[in-house]
Amino acid sequence: MPLTDVEIRKTRPREKPFKLTDGGGLHLYVTPAGGKLWRWRYEFGGKEKLLSLGAYPALSLAGARQARDEARAILKSGRDPAVAKKVAKAATVKASATTFEIVAREWFKLNANTWVARHADDVITSLERDVFPALGALPLHEITPPVVLAVLREIEARPAIETARRVRQRISAVFSYAMSSGQAATDPAAIVKGAMAPLRKGRQPAVTSLDDARALLRAVESEAGHPVTKLAHRLLALTAVRPGVINSLPWSELGVLDQHAPTWTVPAARMKLALERKEDAGRDHLVPLSAKAVEVLDAVRRITGGSPYVFPNARWAHKPMSENAMSFALKRVGYSGRHVPHGWRATFSTIMNEEFPADRAVIDLMLGHTPANAVEGAYNRAAHLARRRELAQAWADLLLHDLPPAESLLDGPRR
Repeated sequence: MPLTDVEIRKTRPREKPFKLTDGGGLHLYVTPAGGKLWRWRYEFGGKEKLLSLGAYPALSLAGARQARDEARAILKSGRDPAVAKKVAKAATVKASATTFEIVAREWFKLNANTWVARHADDVITSLERDVFPALGALPLHEITPPVVLAVLREIEARPAIETARRVRQRISAVFSYAMSSGQAATDPAAIVKGAMAPLRKGRQPAVTSLDDARALLRAVESEAGHPVTKLAHRLLALTAVRPGVINSLPWSELGVLDQHAPTWTVPAARMKLALERKEDAGRDHLVPLSAKAVEVLDAVRRITGGSPYVFPNARWAHKPMSENAMSFALKRVGYSGRHVPHGWRATFSTIMNEEFPADRAVIDLMLGHTPANAVEGAYNRAAHLARRRELAQAWADLLLHDLPPAESLLDGPRR
């Protein structure tokens, strides 16, 4: 029986791709990620071929049938519809130099020098991975809100809700640039903002007892996984910095650590990328390193010392670790919805404030927070550094009690 719009809307993805047949060779191909693609099966030159017509709902059921009938007419004239489509598309692209990828790369080149390297790499990588394959060759005037939304839905389905929102902002920035230079009339990415999957707000999930924190570390470090990820996760737990600061940590930032009072200085530019509060912007952040944290760095140096990054990408040593690596490690051991990498900040704050209630202000400084009553010009980034060092060591002793040394993670089970 022919398909109906109601049937298509109600169709949900399955583990494997499947087809919904409409008739006359037309069918809807449903991907595991939830994509719905119109395809037409036909024969040309004695061979069976498939013609991609477009994605639902950007191309409606009625529109798909019309496209099938038009392709069928081309076939009857003795031409291959797939070749005819490519020729038409090539002519359109040639007629318009303002394809999305061309304009996006112009926008990126204009702004890249104003960003830190880590952020610039993240911007262009997200465009090349998630946007250019679908939108890159299209003239700007052909990119409509449903087309943009279809790209973002694929990202949301991974699931990567925050990434989808960042990608939408970047697409929108490209269109804003194009509009200001007369290459586009509207910004379709701005319109779809309200149609995106909601981002759960509020405090991020975290374990808040010492026993649970130790159990979490033990679970992650006992599970088969890459030692670099395990060591990054341990350093994150020990320092309570934001995950993005660990992911992109370059060896050059650590320099030669003072043997008696090792201190890691996170530059203001990198702190700014991972901000929680605007008032924390614009300052370097000093992180006194416990003996246990130095052990982590000594251990990981044995396998990543030749990379520019302390915790490089598992595939490309010249790139930083994936922002999802530690999250996946937590999910694999059953902590989905219970604890996220960022949750170590709440874990540290809760436990240490219970253990050392008189040091609340110092603990806030260790988290990189500016005192509410601090005068901008007089704020001292090294305030209470000696006490912060003592608390960092106390936290390491509490957290890693009875856990194996960092170097043992180099020989643990791998995936």
